[in-house]
Amino acid sequence: MQRRQLLQAASLSLVSTTNFAQDKYPSKTILWVCPYAAGGNADSRSRQVAKAMGTLLGQPIIIDNKAGAGGNIGTEAIARAKPDGYTLGMGNFAPLAVNQALFKKLNFDPLNDLTPIALIEKGPLILMVRNDSPYKTVKDLVAAAKAAPGKLSYGSGGIGGSHHLSGALFEHAAGIDMIHAPYKSGSAAATDLMGGQVHMMFEQMYAAMPSIQGGRMRALAITSKKRSPLLPNIPTMAEQGFPEVEVLNWQGLIGPKGMAPELVKQLNAVCNQALQTAEMKEKILSQGNEVGGGTPEQFAALIKAEAPRWAKVVRDAKIDPE
Repeated sequence: MQRRQLLQAASLSLVSTTNFAQDKYPSKTILWVCPYAAGGNADSRSRQVAKAMGTLLGQPIIIDNKAGAGGNIGTEAIARAKPDGYTLGMGNFAPLAVNQALFKKLNFDPLNDLTPIALIEKGPLILMVRNDSPYKTVKDLVAAAKAAPGKLSYGSGGIGGSHHLSGALFEHAAGIDMIHAPYKSGSAAATDLMGGQVHMMFEQMYAAMPSIQGGRMRALAITSKKRSPLLPNIPTMAEQGFPEVEVLNWQGLIGPKGMAPELVKQLNAVCNQALQTAEMKEKILSQGNEVGGGTPEQFAALIKAEAPRWAKVVRDAKIDPE
């Protein structure tokens, strides 16, 4: 009788251990949805962070690029996924804080259909012109735009992105009227800026630095609150008289709504750990960006604060992607 009870106890212990092992997260490959095409910053950062987190979690994290509609297609895929932690993704500035005001119909609610997990990075933009441009300062640009309304143009990587919204915010703050020239990508816009087809562009700092340091472009101002230690000679937009034009393009790790708090806490801790590795810090800081991190609540607060601000810019500029 005693032997039978011992066997039963051992059997129950084995079942309990097996169930615990099966329930342990993660027990299989994780999918990371990037709402932009391969080759861009969102894609490369997704791959870098996913690799670091996968190593820490002990399971591979594979990238699935679902580009289109200003990031809406991929972000919707994240929102509609099962909240079990096996589908995560990159949450970007535009689909989380801009597109609800920009598009007439959005198939997800950025504030209610997604779970913010951790901010990954923030990065400023740089207002730049060709090196042979007659404009030496932001005030030169504003004076020229006021003298010839609707003549100067600025390039962007598409309607509603950070390039475009920075330009629209600048127009409103300076009281000027310029032509917006949207391209299929930021690199295409920068190429035409170098070719003289457009007069200026607010470009992501990481993309602008090689052209500035190579002498092909002249940087007039940076959109961060403080000057960048990587380009200390470039004044801020505030120093140039336009404190309203403070723009930081940001992105972070998100999941679908309904994720268990313990799971969110675990993923947040792992993401924070990944961001603090020497390799990740070097990749982010070398591009002039700020390393993210922090709590899910802090990331959620950022999204909530940014949404009304950019909704106002969209309204004031009467931006319509359709």
